[in-house]
Amino acid sequence: LPAVYSLDGLLVFGLLLVCTCAYLRKVPRLRTWFLSERRGIWGVCHKAAVIGTRLHVAVSMSCLLMAFYVLVGK
Repeated sequence: LPAVYSLDGLLVFGLLLVCTCAYLRKVPRLRTWFLSERRGIWGVCHKAAVIGTRLHVAVSMSCLLMAFYVLVGK
């Protein structure tokens, strides 16, 4: 729980949210179930999925850099 209050934890959480929602968008049955709503918490998931699919190169590079930082830097 203390990791959530640090900048590192917040960045990891954001990257995992974007990556997970982008993955769920690629699965047809899950896409209609999770990402059909565009308001509320499901709207946040929908927007994260759009960011993940449109900026997939930047998101994947950010994930690699964050993994390197967490494994080596900390």
